[in-house]
Amino acid sequence: MGAEPLARITAPADFDRWLVPPCALAIHLCIGMAYGFSVFWLPLTHAIGVSGSVACDGLSLTGALTTTSCDWRVSDLVWVYTLFFVVLGLAAALFGGWVERVGPRRSGLVAAACWCGGLAIGALGVAVHQLWLLWLGAGVIGGIGLGIGYITPVSTLIKWFPDRRGLATGMAIMGFGGGAMVGSPLADRLMAAFAGPDSVGVWQTMLLLAGLHALFMAAGALGFRVPAPGWAPPGKAQVIAGGRFVPLGTATRTPQFWLVWCVLLLNVSASIGIIGLASPMIQEMFGGRLIGTPGIAFEAFDEKQKAAAAAVGAAFVGLISLFNIAGRFFWSSLSDRIGRKALYLFILGLGAACYGVALPGPAAGSLALFLACFALIASMYGGGFAAMPAWLADLFGTAQVGAIHGRLLTAWSTAGILGPLLVAYVRDARLAGGAARANLYDPIFLLLAGLLVAGLVAALLVRPVSEQLWQAAPDADVMPVDLATTVRTRPALRVAAWSAVVLPLAWGGGFTLQKAALLLQ
Repeated sequence: MGAEPLARITAPADFDRWLVPPCALAIHLCIGMAYGFSVFWLPLTHAIGVSGSVACDGLSLTGALTTTSCDWRVSDLVWVYTLFFVVLGLAAALFGGWVERVGPRRSGLVAAACWCGGLAIGALGVAVHQLWLLWLGAGVIGGIGLGIGYITPVSTLIKWFPDRRGLATGMAIMGFGGGAMVGSPLADRLMAAFAGPDSVGVWQTMLLLAGLHALFMAAGALGFRVPAPGWAPPGKAQVIAGGRFVPLGTATRTPQFWLVWCVLLLNVSASIGIIGLASPMIQEMFGGRLIGTPGIAFEAFDEKQKAAAAAVGAAFVGLISLFNIAGRFFWSSLSDRIGRKALYLFILGLGAACYGVALPGPAAGSLALFLACFALIASMYGGGFAAMPAWLADLFGTAQVGAIHGRLLTAWSTAGILGPLLVAYVRDARLAGGAARANLYDPIFLLLAGLLVAGLVAALLVRPVSEQLWQAAPDADVMPVDLATTVRTRPALRVAAWSAVVLPLAWGGGFTLQKAALLLQ
């Protein structure tokens, strides 16, 4: 595919740049449903039996891929989640340069085709009970859509907001974190509506979501524009969207790129594994104190107590989700004021301190203190994601930031495997050694704090890129002028565009707040 003619994707001089963020959010809200795919796991474990699971003794993973008579296990299904983020990183790395060449509208439409087409193929896999089709459709083809759909909005917004890069990336990546907050309760209700004596309602739900996502993502992609050469925000003619840049091939060979790669790897590894265990962790550490029966350990819970504690665990997950989403916007926006490097030094140091405070010893007397620590950790996990494209733009310029960001996301894919494995290995080793469940997490917290300290050292070593590596952008010979001194605002269009993304976020946020409110009772 070649690049679109500039006349079709270049905005006029008086274009309102605040119409671009809703387009970015429309795409990220849809692909962010990848975080909420676990809503399908339990229903799919009884997709054949419907009222109960049809288990087959001795079923291997290879056998599960093609069986039509045995229900799948959660361990078979979670591979879709792994594929999402491994393929996301690989696709972002492979197609990042292509995204910059063809423009955001075409890459956005390709992302929509892959993500929604993948969901549709996955729905077919569920309907005919072929796990390999679910893996291929949702995991691989959908994962390609994730990778392209993740970097396209971010790259575009950075070019429109050269004066507020952190705010721009925070807006987009907040949508990616909020996708599950909207998609999970919606999928729950759709499955309940489609369920019947012969179906658990999963394939119908996935197919309908594919259609809804296709509409939202296509609208977002078609709404994208790129700034004209020499464009600058109103009143900021000294900040040019193009300007100088470090080429992709050069950037990825610099120590700065690999140090930032390590920062992302270590920040994500230190957060993603433990956040994935949030619900069992709080139940095991605090036991009966969660449900008003202090002194009773988790191991001694009866079925009723386990159900009550699980509800509180779900509320804890809701609290983490809210802070993860809010942190993407808050911390990234703050980086515009204090600088990207200063932000990462702060959040990595504070994160390590939070793990120290959350150790069972210091936190033993205060559930509120424990909750505050993990709310902060979740917010900084999200903020570390959101500010990263802005840091790359600071280091290497905006001209090829999408391609550079795509290569960097391989750190995310690596951390998505490394973090959960580290946490699971240490936890299982402690259990095998006879440790009480309340004491399982001491070495895990210390290990994760150490990862964040290592990330802090990597961030500290980042220096500006040598002047010799910079090149003039293709439009550098265009006289920088403040073309958009008078922006043609369209209030009705702006309200409609923002309402289309804010209302779903508010709807999903309401359900998440209801769950999190249990922790305050």
